[in-house]
Amino acid sequence: MILLRPLALLFVLLLPSVGLTAEAARFVGTFVGQAEFMSDGELRRRDMSTTIEEAKDGFMLSWTSVTYKDDGRTTEKTYSIEFTPSERPGIYQSAMAQNLFGQSRPLDPLKGEPFVWARFEGDVMSVFSLFINETGNYEVQEFHRTLVEQGLDLVFLRIRNGVVEREIKTLLVRQE
Repeated sequence: MILLRPLALLFVLLLPSVGLTAEAARFVGTFVGQAEFMSDGELRRRDMSTTIEEAKDGFMLSWTSVTYKDDGRTTEKTYSIEFTPSERPGIYQSAMAQNLFGQSRPLDPLKGEPFVWARFEGDVMSVFSLFINETGNYEVQEFHRTLVEQGLDLVFLRIRNGVVEREIKTLLVRQE
């Protein structure tokens, strides 16, 4: 029995990493574009970019949004999340934190952290973020990126307690 534990550990360490699946590989690249949308009754503009690349055990998704204010100020937000395959085909879990043993795990929405997952369905990669606030109300952000000839058609939705509060649509052009 004593020998089995070191052998089991050695076996796990020698396993090849999962790497990028075929469905995710089609989305690899950098994509940029601009979007116009209504916010509080006013037309707003954003520069948007998305980068999808291979990671050790799945893929890394990074995106940036630059918002232009009426007074000339800009606000830039960048996010990067690694995703690893779940036990369910086509569904990926976020690897945003590490457990006691150094393994990646999703965050906990009941602690005010976002719970994030990705799904592939044909030419569409969807990423969902669930937030639960201190009173138990929720917000879901959905990013649907559809492969098209020029790059990615992006549809973003922000939903609070079942009501769509924001929708942004744009084309993100694949960069060479």
